[in-house]
Amino acid sequence: MTNGSIAEAPSSVRKLDTPQSGELAQLAAVFEDLQYVLRCCEHLVTALNAPDSGPARVETDPALIEALWTGALVGYVRCFSGRTRVLTEDDLGALNLEGQVLDFHNLLKRLRDHYASRHVNPRETFTIGVAQANDGTPTGVAVVSGRQPGVDDTTVRQLGRIAYELSRLVDGRMQETQQKVLAAAGEMNATALAALPLVHLSGD
Repeated sequence: MTNGSIAEAPSSVRKLDTPQSGELAQLAAVFEDLQYVLRCCEHLVTALNAPDSGPARVETDPALIEALWTGALVGYVRCFSGRTRVLTEDDLGALNLEGQVLDFHNLLKRLRDHYASRHVNPRETFTIGVAQANDGTPTGVAVVSGRQPGVDDTTVRQLGRIAYELSRLVDGRMQETQQKVLAAAGEMNATALAALPLVHLSGD
């Protein structure tokens, strides 16, 4: 706000390539991932608790539930990437959540590997059997499937609580890092700023 009026949003910005801006970009990516996890959890809670019939019925296709759950797991575990180290397991202890948060976190990592496996079907196991006639001769082949347990409401809500608290933590770090980025930019003169690449912002 300037002189009692709201400043107009800029149509372009200068691209910064500093340690501070790189840190802020990584924080922003993790924050968006956590928001994605929260959205997946919200949709999952709705689908898992939907009535079977009536005007309030919600589509509860198992494929939709698995897709949402897989997306939530992949997004959550990615926030703890060892490459960026934006979040670490030590951050879980700072959340002051009840229960064995670290144990649950490790469970989520195992579930991510299970649902995102490139080699194993995460939904069902298959056994091949041979049917026999009364005299014992084989008469046919049966493919027997065993359904793996699906996700439940309690697990989804627990993930949602952790993702929400982590997003608050990351948001606080983003606010601090934004001030560092602005301070670093303030140390540059107008000529140096003008030499930076221009990034045009598209309007909504």
